[in-house]
Amino acid sequence: MRRLILAAALAAITSTASRAELVEINWWHAMGGALGKVVDKFADDFNKSQSTYKVNAIYKGNYTETMTQAIAAFRAKQQPHIVQVFEVGTATMIAAEGKGAVYPVWKLMADAGVDLDQSAYLPAVISYYTTTDGKLLSLPFNSSTPVLWYNKTKLNELGVDVPKTWAELWAVAEKAKAAGVAAPVSFGWQSWTQIENYSAWHNIAIGTKENGFDGLDTEFTFNNDAVVNHIQSIADAGKKDLFKYGGRRGDSRGMFVNGETIFWINSSAYYGGFAKDIKDFEFGQAMLPLDTKVAAKPQNSIIGGATLWVLNGHDKADYKGVAEFYKFLSAPEQQAYWHQNTGYVPITTAAYELSKKQGFYDKAPGTDTAIKQLSLNEPTPNSKGLRFGNFVQVRDIMNEELEAVWSGKKSATEAMDAAVKRGNELLRKFEAANK
Repeated sequence: MRRLILAAALAAITSTASRAELVEINWWHAMGGALGKVVDKFADDFNKSQSTYKVNAIYKGNYTETMTQAIAAFRAKQQPHIVQVFEVGTATMIAAEGKGAVYPVWKLMADAGVDLDQSAYLPAVISYYTTTDGKLLSLPFNSSTPVLWYNKTKLNELGVDVPKTWAELWAVAEKAKAAGVAAPVSFGWQSWTQIENYSAWHNIAIGTKENGFDGLDTEFTFNNDAVVNHIQSIADAGKKDLFKYGGRRGDSRGMFVNGETIFWINSSAYYGGFAKDIKDFEFGQAMLPLDTKVAAKPQNSIIGGATLWVLNGHDKADYKGVAEFYKFLSAPEQQAYWHQNTGYVPITTAAYELSKKQGFYDKAPGTDTAIKQLSLNEPTPNSKGLRFGNFVQVRDIMNEELEAVWSGKKSATEAMDAAVKRGNELLRKFEAANK
């Protein structure tokens, strides 16, 4: 009995020592709900795949909350190793990199001796997060693009095809309204879908200096005729109850799920939730509608979502673990699983090919729409993305001004002029702080 007790005690001590020797890596993220469960799975799978590192996936709230907490934590020298930052925070993180807060991914992987083949990543995804000489700053993780979600069952009842242009969209909306649909058209993340992606899709700049990529002395130009006319057309449709504003972010999601609206423009990443929640009708996704008054053909859409940034200030051994974890996350198996279960695009060509080989697109037609949109054409300076300082706050301004249009308090011209003026003031503050 004494031998058994001694053996058990030694085993417990050995196990405890083994756990204590693990290098812990803290990953702050903004993925709640079902997405958070997949994030937890990735961390658990990595932890089980080796015995040197332990990744702790920690949910810190929405994108803005996560980024704000990470900045505060860095100032207090309590920063995580990895933080998930949405795409509009890129300029802020690049400025932080210049001040020594960020460990660029290209350097992290090189220092750790872990291979990083940037040619394996989808160009439309990584172009948003590279330096001017093509070096990757952060690891793309959850990348999406807006698509046109539609109620396939209702369109079949109406005897109409999926619209390809805005003119066709409004024509179908009128027919749907006459058939009793409460509010045929809606969308979420309105700055991203109706200004940023509308502009990229039609190859229009929303700012000077290649949308901010080429310098801090950029200025907004989204008060151009094309965008103004587009926003006004939506407002006019709202007066006829063809469009209904349902809030910022994804607040209007329920309107599509319950059939109140039959067209919803928002992220491709809603696929996983729709597959679970929509039971009363068949849904699909198609490419964004084209405004034929502005362009003869679409250019390409731009991504949303977030990347994983590495913060300085930890032991060298920790960063070897971060590099190994990044290699694990980028593997085709993880990326294909993420793509197929969420609707986010895979970040590598290999993961896309694996999804095709596994028959995912045959079982779920249309789920490759986002990839096709992003890769439709070689990105131009107008369509490769955005890199504006203080853009989180600028989006708040754009939201306020758009809401003034939907409520009838301002015309599209007044609102876009005001948004550009207010936004430029924030650009100047960012430029002054980061010269």
